[in-house]
Amino acid sequence: MVFSHPTFLFLFLPAVLALYALAPRALKNGWLLVASLVFYAFDRPEFALVMLGSIALNWGLGLWVERAREHSGRIVALAVVANLGLLGFFKYWNFLWDNLEALGLGLERFPADPVVLPIGISFFTFQALSYVIDVSRGEGRAQRNPLDFGLYIALFPQLIAGPIVRYRDVAEQIGSRTHSLELFAQGVRRFVLGLGKKMLIANVLAEVSDPIFALDTRALDASTAWLGALCYTGQIYFDFSGYSDMAIGLGLMFGFRFLENFDYPYIARSVTEFWRRWHISLSSWFRDYLYIPLGGNRAGPARTYFNLLAVFFLCGLWHGAAWNFVVWGLYHGLFLVLERVVRGERRASRSWLGLPYAFLVAVVGWVFFNAPSLGHALEFLRAMAGAGAGDGRAVHAALYLDNATKLALAAAVVGSTPWLRALGQWRARRRAERGSDALELGLEWSSVAGVLAVLVLSAMALSAGTYNPFIYFRF
Repeated sequence: MVFSHPTFLFLFLPAVLALYALAPRALKNGWLLVASLVFYAFDRPEFALVMLGSIALNWGLGLWVERAREHSGRIVALAVVANLGLLGFFKYWNFLWDNLEALGLGLERFPADPVVLPIGISFFTFQALSYVIDVSRGEGRAQRNPLDFGLYIALFPQLIAGPIVRYRDVAEQIGSRTHSLELFAQGVRRFVLGLGKKMLIANVLAEVSDPIFALDTRALDASTAWLGALCYTGQIYFDFSGYSDMAIGLGLMFGFRFLENFDYPYIARSVTEFWRRWHISLSSWFRDYLYIPLGGNRAGPARTYFNLLAVFFLCGLWHGAAWNFVVWGLYHGLFLVLERVVRGERRASRSWLGLPYAFLVAVVGWVFFNAPSLGHALEFLRAMAGAGAGDGRAVHAALYLDNATKLALAAAVVGSTPWLRALGQWRARRRAERGSDALELGLEWSSVAGVLAVLVLSAMALSAGTYNPFIYFRF
C-alpha cells in the first residue's frame, strides 16, 4: 500500500486515526504497530515475516550489545553481517546471478525464480542497523519492550520511502509524546501538500519522462532527450520530497516529529551542497556510519578522496542493484572529489554561477538513475549532447509538451525554491510585531483555501485513475 492509493487515503488512514484517537494511551503504540504491519502486508503478506524477523533479530542484538560491552565489537560485526546479508539476498541476489550468467560459466541459477524485493527493505534495514550501532556507542539505551521496538522499525508513515529515522531521535516520542489539535492540523497540512507534490506535479511529469525514457534511443533527438531528463529531474524530486512531506505530516498526526529530509536541493551551488540538501537522512546515515568510521577527512587528501568514492559507490548500490546505479553513485562521488581538489577544505562557493553547474550535474546524473541499463543511459546522454540518431521528425519534444506538462513544469520550477518557507518566516515576524490583524487573517484563510484546493485536485486525480507510479519499489 502507498500513500497515494485511494484505499490508503479513504479507508486505511481514517480508520487508523479514528481508532488511535479512541484508544487509551497505554494501547496507542500497540494499535499503531498492528496498523503498520497491516499496511506493510497489504500487497504481499509474506514480506511482513521478513520485517518481523528483522525486528526480533535487532531487538535481541540491541539488548545483547548493551549487556556485553566488552564484546560490543563482535556483536556489532554480527549485526552488520546479519542485516546486510538480509538486504543483500533480497536486493542483490538477482543482480549477482544475472552477472554470473553473463559470464557464461554454466552455473545453475538458485533459486530458479527471481527473488522478489520487499518494498522499503533498504530503509528499515538501515534503521535497524543504526539502532544497534548507536546502542553499542552508548548514544542510546536499548529498548526493553519488543512492541515499542517493533513500532520504531515498522511505523508506517516512514516505512516504505523514508526518511530514515534514527532511534535516538524518536526514542522519547515512542515512550511519551504529546498530541494536540494544532499539531494534528499541521500534520494534515503537510500531508496534503506532499500529496499535491506527488499527484499534481510528479505524476504529470512522469507521463512525459517515462515514455521518453522508454523510447528506442535511436529515435531520440536532443530536444526530446532534454525534455525527458528535465521532466524526470522534477518528477523524482517532487515524488520523493512529496512522500517525505506526507511521512512527516502523518507523523505529526500521531504525535511524532521526524527530521526534515529535503532542503530545496535544486538551489544548491555545488554538488557537495546538493548532497547536504538531498535525502538528508540517507546522506547523514552514510556520513555517520561509513564515512567517519572509514576516517572521514582526518587521514589526508588521498584517503579522503577514497572514502568519498567508497561512500558514493555504496550509495549508488543502495539505490538499486544495477550497474547504472553504481555509475550514478561514482559519478556524484567524483564531483565531490573534484570540488575538494579545487577548493580544498574551504567552504563551497556562494557564487550564483554554481547554481547552473550543480543543477546540470544533477540532471545528467538522473539519466543514469532512471535509464533501464547503463548502455541506454549512455545513448540517452549522446542524444542530449546532439549526437543521437534521431532526426526530430517522427519523435520530437512538441509531441509531449501539452498544457498540463507546461503547467507542471512551471509549478516544479516555483516549488523548487523556498518561497513558501520565506513567506512563513515573514508572517511569523509580522505576527510578532503587529499581532493578528486583518491581513494576517486573510493570509490564513487563503492558506486554508489553498490546502483544500490541493486536496480536492489530488482527490480528483486519484478518482480519475491518472498515472500513479511508485518509484521506490526497487529501494
